[in-house]
Amino acid sequence: MKQRCIKLGGIFYLLVFLSACTQVKPWERGNLALPQMALEGDAQEAGVRHHTFASKESGTGGYGGAGGGCGCN
Repeated sequence: MKQRCIKLGGIFYLLVFLSACTQVKPWERGNLALPQMALEGDAQEAGVRHHTFASKESGTGGYGGAGGGCGCN
């Protein structure tokens, strides 16, 4: 009896979670792309921060090429 309740509960939760998935139409994406949802607030400031970090570390983190330690590349 307990096993059956666990299986039915699992199926119920699976159906609930799958029902929340939907495809977004291209003309609806603008409504979902709010500035508050951005990972980084200011794109230029983030670019400068990534450039400075890559220059000081002399390594790349997937952001582009690295230069010398002075940050003047």
